[in-house]
Amino acid sequence: MNHVKNTPQHLTERRLADAWAELQNYADQGNPLEADAYRLAFADPEFLLRRETRGIRFQLEMLKPDLDQAEQGIENTVVVFGSARFPAPEDAKNSLYEAQLSGDASALALAHRLVRNAHYYDQARLFARLVAGYSMHRRPEERLFIATGGGPGIMEAANRGAHEMGAPSVGLNIALPHEQKHNPYVTPTLSFKFHYFALRKMHFMMRAKALVAFPGGFGTLDELFEVITLVQTRKAKPVPIVLYGTEYWKRLINIDILVEEGAIAAEDLKLFQYADEPEAAWAVIKNFYGL
Repeated sequence: MNHVKNTPQHLTERRLADAWAELQNYADQGNPLEADAYRLAFADPEFLLRRETRGIRFQLEMLKPDLDQAEQGIENTVVVFGSARFPAPEDAKNSLYEAQLSGDASALALAHRLVRNAHYYDQARLFARLVAGYSMHRRPEERLFIATGGGPGIMEAANRGAHEMGAPSVGLNIALPHEQKHNPYVTPTLSFKFHYFALRKMHFMMRAKALVAFPGGFGTLDELFEVITLVQTRKAKPVPIVLYGTEYWKRLINIDILVEEGAIAAEDLKLFQYADEPEAAWAVIKNFYGL
């Protein structure tokens, strides 16, 4: 008589149908994925990508980063926005050297601009080091973690500063047609990729205890003014909002005109402050919370 050995099951073991293993076999064997009504709904990518299931995809993009951050103790973040096109100083110098060798006037003009703006990269990096250095000696519930859009430029600089201090940091990246990749300094287990801008911006605000906006383009402006609007309309709790680089921001936006024309109230100018040094930006946050 053959005796079948029963393998003990762990009490907390989660057992799911091997639907995803079945799909993986399609890929491993090079077989096309055919429509299959019998496939489990949660393991059917064609079904999940239908227009009618968009609401489910919203829920998933909301839930996955939230659960992962909670499990890793990320409750309070300092969000850093800024241009993806402002390189590290060393990269800017290399670009200038190559442009000088090429003799291309347009390439040389671009390289000089990159060198001029590269100092913002260094300052974002130093700012993140200040935040990470403060949090290293605090209880877990009191720690502040750097969160960025996860891409290059200013985002990379802030993640890099935290990384250099041995602190974890968050990257909330976005899938774009030109495939923006996450920078190498985001903590791998805190590197998230979004399809929907709306869900990504919601995640920026869910844990944000402060926002620092370095010079940037349309994306930075979009993110910045969404936060200001949420605070102004009391849809979000007041948080310190710092516009880093006074000259840049005042050249770009004449906020006073909004007051003069009655588009905003004079008191709305108190929703944000300017800073030009990493220590000054950090001081705004410390003063706000009495740290």
